[in-house]
Amino acid sequence: MHPLFELRGGAAAEPPALDIGADLLDIERAPAEPARITICRESPEDAGFREVFVSIDGESVAIMEYGETCTFEVKPGPHKVRAHNTLFWKTHHIVLRPGEHAKFIAINKTGTISFGLLFMLGAFPLYLTFERETEKSQVPNPKPQIKTA
Repeated sequence: MHPLFELRGGAAAEPPALDIGADLLDIERAPAEPARITICRESPEDAGFREVFVSIDGESVAIMEYGETCTFEVKPGPHKVRAHNTLFWKTHHIVLRPGEHAKFIAINKTGTISFGLLFMLGAFPLYLTFERETEKSQVPNPKPQIKTA
């Protein structure tokens, strides 16, 4: 092996070790706390029929029956949450901060003419409701009234 550089007097220069200065270049950062998405299908308004198919960012994550709740950890940032019951599709575009928890309710509802169609066609449409729950902290509290004597 010949050294790459020769100095005066026959001394050889060696390339620096790989870990010199690595602490300056590779600053380890704590990973961001994951965000969570929960989909609940436990509403008493739900007809209890037909599955609800859920996907997050184009990836199928759940096929939900009535009475199920699913929670998924995702990276903070923008996401597309989509649900369908093979007839109706609903999509939400959301942006989650680290540690944020987005909760959704999925409901398969019957319509006013659904039972008429059941007798005529042997099946009836179920309308999908897929909404994000709003947290109680987002609603401003009324200011308390202070009584003075």
